[in-house]
Amino acid sequence: MTVKAYGAHAGDQPLVSLDITRREVGAHDVQIDIAFCGVCHSDLHQVRGEWAGTLYPCVPGHEIVGRVAAVGAHVSKHKVGDLVGVGCMVDSCQHCADCEDGLEQYCDSMVGTYNGPTADAPGHTLGGYSEQIVVHERFVLRVSHAEDQLAAVAPLLCAGITTWSPLRHWNAGPGKRVGIVGIGGLGHMGIKLARALGAHVVAFTTSESKRQDALALGAHEVVVSRDPGAMAEQAKSLDLIVNTVAAPHDLDAFLSLLKRDGTMVLVGAPSTPHPSPQVFNLIMKRRALAGSMIGGIPETQEMLDFCAEHGIVADIEMIRADEINAAYERMLKGDVKYRFVIDSATLA
Repeated sequence: MTVKAYGAHAGDQPLVSLDITRREVGAHDVQIDIAFCGVCHSDLHQVRGEWAGTLYPCVPGHEIVGRVAAVGAHVSKHKVGDLVGVGCMVDSCQHCADCEDGLEQYCDSMVGTYNGPTADAPGHTLGGYSEQIVVHERFVLRVSHAEDQLAAVAPLLCAGITTWSPLRHWNAGPGKRVGIVGIGGLGHMGIKLARALGAHVVAFTTSESKRQDALALGAHEVVVSRDPGAMAEQAKSLDLIVNTVAAPHDLDAFLSLLKRDGTMVLVGAPSTPHPSPQVFNLIMKRRALAGSMIGGIPETQEMLDFCAEHGIVADIEMIRADEINAAYERMLKGDVKYRFVIDSATLA
């Protein structure tokens, strides 16, 4: 079937309206009428060819929510009319150790929602900046939020799970002091989720102007990281830091804030490497520097259910599809609170 989408034909060209082809619904497939799609910084990197291996035409979008329009004959988890979501993955091998552990994001054969290998035309996956998508039922998630919250649910499928996964893995909760570095699309979700999990949340920002915003999101404390005195007051105080910043910066300044056996987890993906941290900053307190990528299907469903139970959604600004290029430029300037979401009804 042919549907409307927005994508680019080359990295140096703007996104434009496209006609793309979706496969027919197979026995285990779910066809989704997309209502909203969040705009992730990864979309910009990939579509502009800033990350290696972009395949064109590139249709980004991996924060997808909508309603089931059709299901295959053997689909058992979803039915027509259900509210559902699709995140950053649409397939994996299903038999490796990572898949068996419900951590499909680490499968060597994981297929991204866009720019991944597929037998469908044009030979690579096309994402959620489109009217419809067809996905195997294993990678379709149940949405329990109210329908009028659906647009703000969309960013949970990437920004939400990207921060939820490390918070859960490193046991953020009551009695733990958790730092969230960066108050943007990822960081604002990290603050909300860490607070809801019961942790004491310390938000770090380079801008004094974001202090009240961070407190409103749920932070107990806000530290301007450019203030040496304020940073020194947090020395050796944090159990966990989730660092969401997607630009190279001094990691040592934050590693020194960890307690003995504390961990800093990098979830932001800069286009060039961070400066290497000092090894003594790690070994003298048995600190750890780690990374984390999105989350598996079971933990993504857990996150969505937790957010529905606690009334958590992203803070968003709705845009029309034809505003996407301007939105990218604003995103580069940090001019959004905190996630753009495309109204898919404007694609037609």
